[in-house]
Amino acid sequence: MSDSRVESVVRTITEGCIENEKYFGDLDSVVGDGDFGFSLARGFENVLAQWDTFDRSDTGTFLQKVAVVMSGRIGGTSGPIWGTAFLRAAGQVKGKQEVTGDDVVAMLRAAIEGIKARGGADLGEKTLLDALAPMTDTIERELAAGSAPADIAKAAAASARDAAEATRPMQARRGRASYTGERSIGSLDPGAVAVAVLAERVADTW
Repeated sequence: MSDSRVESVVRTITEGCIENEKYFGDLDSVVGDGDFGFSLARGFENVLAQWDTFDRSDTGTFLQKVAVVMSGRIGGTSGPIWGTAFLRAAGQVKGKQEVTGDDVVAMLRAAIEGIKARGGADLGEKTLLDALAPMTDTIERELAAGSAPADIAKAAAASARDAAEATRPMQARRGRASYTGERSIGSLDPGAVAVAVLAERVADTW
């Protein structure tokens, strides 16, 4: 069977994203990307609707099914991009019932590389990575320090929030508009905030 902790995290992200659609929608109005919250929420609603039908023979198979559902979201870019992240993560734990801390880091690194590969040369500047990459670095450091799982989750959430807040003074660069729309200096990066909000929700329930 798949790792119940991974299922719990995915379930928390799924429910949190759906519940926070209005928040993400408010960010859309700031940055000019009218589909960010909608695409994410609709994709995760599909995940929730099919939750009980997912194959749980191992963690990789479970995450692969989540990826397929997210990627099948018609319209927008956010659902398919998250789907790509889940798919790459699934490849790191194929055949595993239990996931270690090192597996978590490997899954996140694979997700980051998958997102970059999906978007080509410009995707290193995409918003989802603004918080995801620093958060992954934090998790790796906390694991190396021997921190408890709950403390790692809290540190990861704090790192993601700090990274999201750090996007406020940044001007959108060329190539970024295709994902989030142009945004002015002083506005938060919606992809980074999405990661921060969901990481905080996971930490609260850990």
